[in-house]
Amino acid sequence: MNRNVATILIALGALVLGGAAVAAYMSRQAPAPAAMLDTASLPEAVSQAQDDVAAVDNSIPEPVVEYARVLSVAPVTSKEKVYATVIGSEAVRETTTTTTPHEVCEDVVIEERAPEKDGNVGGTVAGAVIGGVLGHQVGGGNGKKAATAAGAVVGGIVGNKIDKNHQGGEVTSRTERQCHTEQASSESTRVTGYNVTYRNPDGTTGTMRMDKKPGNSIPMGSTDKVLGYDVTYRLGDEEKTIRMDSKPAGDSLPVIDGKVMVAAAGEGDQRGG
Repeated sequence: MNRNVATILIALGALVLGGAAVAAYMSRQAPAPAAMLDTASLPEAVSQAQDDVAAVDNSIPEPVVEYARVLSVAPVTSKEKVYATVIGSEAVRETTTTTTPHEVCEDVVIEERAPEKDGNVGGTVAGAVIGGVLGHQVGGGNGKKAATAAGAVVGGIVGNKIDKNHQGGEVTSRTERQCHTEQASSESTRVTGYNVTYRNPDGTTGTMRMDKKPGNSIPMGSTDKVLGYDVTYRLGDEEKTIRMDSKPAGDSLPVIDGKVMVAAAGEGDQRGG
């Protein structure tokens, strides 16, 4: 007995039992007329139902299974950004030395002596006069003249020496501001970048120089993410294309009752296409 026949018999049995239960309940409530329930006719009703079920053609047709030949498989992709996880970052610093010229001034005391007066001739002349007067008083006649001349010579020499030993004019002092240029050096340090260590999605690590300190992740470009596959197949003289989650396992696709059966990616069931 096939599945449909069994289902019908179970339903019929439930109907008969349900009717009997209802009849029993009603009999406890009030007397029922004899015409309401004819228990003698139940076996005949069941037999008639079995005959009616047997007369129905409950055969299930066998499915038509074909195979379509796979002609091409084209991946369907979309761009997806790739990020790497930052493991650590170290600041890169640069030190610069700057030299700046600046002027330094100070007050200096300068002493000056007044120019010498022309006293050399005066001293010599005075010495000669004095020497001549003294020499004139010595001797007489020609001897007096000679003594006068000699005294004048000696007096001139002495007067000249006195002029040479004279210290000259008056010494004065004044304050003068003097300036000169000096070079001042200074150092400054600034951050020029960061050496960043990162881990790629595939587990590999690397290091790169960045201008700014990164966050927890850094962009590493983009990659093509596969969304599915467009599979072109031939069934008889007809070519069609169907979208599949994964590549076909072989070079053919099962076709049941005209529908291509496609295995869903990550699932155990199949769906028709």
